[in-house]
Amino acid sequence: MASSPATARVCVGTITGPHGVRGLIRVKPFTVDPAGITAYGPPTDEAGRRRFELTLMNAHKGQWIARIDGIADRTAAEALAGTRLYVERGRLPEPEEDAYYHADLLGLPARDPMGRPIGRVRALYDFGAGDVIELALDAGGTATLPFSRAAVPEVDLAAGHIVVVLETEDPKAEGTMPGEPAPAHRPAEAVR
Repeated sequence: MASSPATARVCVGTITGPHGVRGLIRVKPFTVDPAGITAYGPPTDEAGRRRFELTLMNAHKGQWIARIDGIADRTAAEALAGTRLYVERGRLPEPEEDAYYHADLLGLPARDPMGRPIGRVRALYDFGAGDVIELALDAGGTATLPFSRAAVPEVDLAAGHIVVVLETEDPKAEGTMPGEPAPAHRPAEAVR
């Protein structure tokens, strides 16, 4: 089952590698506002054991060049490559209506419209044309579908499940015109 929203940790970025020889690092933010990676306090590693005091220097090719207190050379910066940066879910603002943090959805059981179990939320992706949700199916395999109201008509975090429609026969779902995408759920404004 997914973590409780109050206790979940949310990945806000990753250290992609060193920058130069003086201990600077490159950070790929996962926040909607790229500078927001430091807006929720110092991030930690996934286990929450190591805290990183980040100072953002400048944006560079979709990433930030940053300094971490205590990291003074390239070797130390290289050792951090691949480290994912997390903050406590409780530090983040509550998402707006019909917006969700991915961390709140991962692991949730998925049901069909009749309430029968289908699987669990395995991953969410954004390939540029809108969010896509991937399910690990109870019957084996996976299913990938748009994270839209037509394909995911219900997200009930309080009850701890989502409702999914794996196939739709109505090309005008939710009142859209043919060829027009169905309304989508939105990632929360703070973190995708």
